[in-house]
Amino acid sequence: MSTSVTALPLDGVRVVDFGQFIAAPAATQLLADLGADVIKVEAKTGDSARSIGVHGQAMVNAFNRGKRSLAVDLKNPEGLRVAKELVARADIVIQNLRPGVMESFGLGGSDVLAQHPHLVYASITAWGSTGPSRLRPGLDITAQAESGIMHMTGDPDGEPQKVGCQIIDAATAYAAATAVLGAYINRLRTGRGEVIETSLLEVATHVQAPMLGAYFATGVEPRRLGNGQPTVAPAADVMTTSDGAFIVSAYSEPHFARLCTLIGRADMVRDERFSSNAARVANKVALLAELRREFGKFTTNEALALLTENGVVAGRISTYGDVAANEDVKAAGILIKTTGPLGDIETVGAPWQFASAGPRSTSGAPALGEHTEEVLAELGFSAGDISALATAGAVGIPAALTA
Repeated sequence: MSTSVTALPLDGVRVVDFGQFIAAPAATQLLADLGADVIKVEAKTGDSARSIGVHGQAMVNAFNRGKRSLAVDLKNPEGLRVAKELVARADIVIQNLRPGVMESFGLGGSDVLAQHPHLVYASITAWGSTGPSRLRPGLDITAQAESGIMHMTGDPDGEPQKVGCQIIDAATAYAAATAVLGAYINRLRTGRGEVIETSLLEVATHVQAPMLGAYFATGVEPRRLGNGQPTVAPAADVMTTSDGAFIVSAYSEPHFARLCTLIGRADMVRDERFSSNAARVANKVALLAELRREFGKFTTNEALALLTENGVVAGRISTYGDVAANEDVKAAGILIKTTGPLGDIETVGAPWQFASAGPRSTSGAPALGEHTEEVLAELGFSAGDISALATAGAVGIPAALTA
């Protein structure tokens, strides 16, 4: 029996992406993975990420797969006219340029919706648009610092630590895409567009809601603990083995008893230092010393097999090489090989699959200005018009950009 492949949910929806680096491009990447036609509007020098070597190339490909690139000079009146024509034909616009930049071109949210009330327009900033820091530059790391994340990350006696990836940029992309989809659904019902704002600081604060809620309730400043949890043990604690390390969580009484029995230490359940969760928290140093002594007799594979096959939560602390070799990751198909002007690049695809839509796309990111002529033609510009725009420096086409 053959299965027909259906269109993705946002097929036919046009998104204009005035994004740089991660937050906005990652948000529009989520929409592209849902089927939207995303046109990446770049300066003739390109998204700044294009100029920072291998890491930048990986960033560009990770967050611009399957998009179309239009290179345009917004400071050129004719280039600005092109951008405004493009926005007029769009359903969704997302941008994360410095506060005030889009407004200076007449492309801010209120200006755009005044002319095109159907549009959904999202702005992503570092600090928000209303507070005293609205014009301050900011990145993922500054949001981690000022939201309290770094204060709560790291060893108790060590310096504050950042999370090991651009976690707030990524979370902001999900927040922005979620809000955009909600506004777009409302537009389908009412015909009315919307202006949406979010910021790295707001998202970084939001992801800590339970911890901040506990602070508001008690007034007590929490302290960073490294690994583990403040009120249960063992929980998210690192166990070292003869060849590596893993984390384990077994803090309920039945799970702790099972853990101890599996490693041949049923006596620990009867030890008054460990006989209840409260006792284990109070004697955590001794608890971890006992557990690590036992797990040091195992390899990581042996420990994980023993625990997970018996219902104890545990997980390998993996390198990126381990992730690439992980059979569950492979089975999910989330690691893909993309093909495009930037070359054949391995990257990470959408974190979902639609059963009726076929396999994940393997289209790579576009070259700078790769689709300039194509997009202009769709907007009604003739070949002569396009040539004149390029000659005037209003737009960039690949031949001129690489000359």
